[in-house]
Amino acid sequence: MSKPVILAVDDDISVLEAIVQDLRRQYGQNYRVLRAGSGQAALDLCSQLQARGDSIALFLSDQRMPGMSGVDFLAKTIEPFPDAMRALLTAYADTEAAIRAINTAKIHYYLTKPWDPPEENLYPVLEELLDFWHGRNRPGFDGLRVIGTRFGARDHDLRDFLTRNNVPYQWIDPAKSPDADELLRTRGLSSASLPIVLFSDGTALVQPDRTQLAARVGLRTEARNQFYDLIIVGGGPTGLAAAVYGGSEGLCTLVVESDAPGGQAGSSSRIENYLGFAAGISGANLADRAFKQATRFGTEFLAQRVTGLRSEGGYHHVRLADGREVSSLVVLLSVGVEYRRLNVPGVDRLTGAGVYYGAALAEAKSCKDEHVFIVGGANSAGQGAMYFSKYAARVTMLVRGKSLESSMSKYLIEQIAGTSNIEVLVESEVLEVCGETQLNSIRFRTPHGERVEAATGLFTFIGAAPKTDWLPSTILRDDKGFVLTGQDLRQIHDGAASLPQSWPASWTEQRDPFPLETSVPGIFAAGDVRHGSVKRVASAVGEGSIAVQLMHQYLARY
Repeated sequence: MSKPVILAVDDDISVLEAIVQDLRRQYGQNYRVLRAGSGQAALDLCSQLQARGDSIALFLSDQRMPGMSGVDFLAKTIEPFPDAMRALLTAYADTEAAIRAINTAKIHYYLTKPWDPPEENLYPVLEELLDFWHGRNRPGFDGLRVIGTRFGARDHDLRDFLTRNNVPYQWIDPAKSPDADELLRTRGLSSASLPIVLFSDGTALVQPDRTQLAARVGLRTEARNQFYDLIIVGGGPTGLAAAVYGGSEGLCTLVVESDAPGGQAGSSSRIENYLGFAAGISGANLADRAFKQATRFGTEFLAQRVTGLRSEGGYHHVRLADGREVSSLVVLLSVGVEYRRLNVPGVDRLTGAGVYYGAALAEAKSCKDEHVFIVGGANSAGQGAMYFSKYAARVTMLVRGKSLESSMSKYLIEQIAGTSNIEVLVESEVLEVCGETQLNSIRFRTPHGERVEAATGLFTFIGAAPKTDWLPSTILRDDKGFVLTGQDLRQIHDGAASLPQSWPASWTEQRDPFPLETSVPGIFAAGDVRHGSVKRVASAVGEGSIAVQLMHQYLARY
């Protein structure tokens, strides 16, 4: 395949020549750097590239151009190249217009002129944008290939796992690729055993589980050591923050995460209110940055599921799904939460075959020109609706509340209102999902009565349930399963609240629990899994970093 394109646009020939030279010097080996002297000339070039099937990774346009401004040009590129990154070159006087254009033209970044030296003011920004583009756009390659159907639950789970772990792969759907059966036959395989993962060395995995696949693609599934200073259970924003601080402060740290770094937040298509990212950042990109940062500090990541936890003699032992145990001085529970399941007819049969929980980013491009439904009215649902609106012909949001204002950030409400293919139905709920082997329609209730509409995707974002069933009874939880910590434990011990469990005999300390410490000394809980936590990414990151400081205080006493 031809290299992806970086397209620079400016009516000032001398400026255009300078930016093209800088781009080619830094990116010419991996990209084709093209130029255009006006917005209209750039659009004509885009039409030619689209007709040839070429991909554009980045648009870099000047704002002040006669006939068509940079913002207007970039807005016109959204439909033909929805995945391309967009950056605006502005004069200092145009920064206010550039900030407004972050929403109207889906601009990802703006840079003020001059950008010299490019090593400080240009390349770092563009490299982040290009890294993000590559994370979502895997070009054709002779590497890992997944042969599986679109509406198979196991097929979806496998593709979702690879996508969220940033493992490049090519998906081949036998229903759309006539070469799939022949490709399988040459390796002695049959389409009756899908999904199948093919590797470039000629080997294959037939219907692999996550652990098998993780080991085969290079994710670590066995711990290097048996003993660590700190074991973090869960790799969401909280766990990743603790991984960075634990590793950077010299603790031998292990993170155990069965899904992918980022947790539930990692499936967010775009987080726009996280400090420091004016144009927003995807949950996957944020998680990937944190993962690399923690790894640089020596933190180890393990792709495994935790099935048990016990404490003995001041040490804590974490049992893994493969039967092994790893031990530590302190443990952080940051397992987060998962979306609650819809309890309507047809859901169990069609989960993974048209019914999904969370954004299911692996399915987005498959929904092109189709009608999809979003269930939920909080920020995660709004982010999902905006993301799917780039691909689907129609996006219908079903919201149980009377409005979005009580549960969604203002910026998202405004974006949804300004997106023509998103419909919001309040005081509405799903009654049934229909289809034998794949979703084909949804029956739902609105204030105006019941409706049945054809649909190929239902993405659910309804509330949060903690993943704490595997914890021992000595770790106290509230009636919903959220872990009690710190002052909440003291209130219960003093009789300020009533729980079915009694104060555990495991607490023998002559002190109150530290903030974020559970009812077992040395085991801490932070993030969404903690009783009373604020369900925001920034809060989760803050608690993860604070937890490490509290662990130092705990360890200093022994």
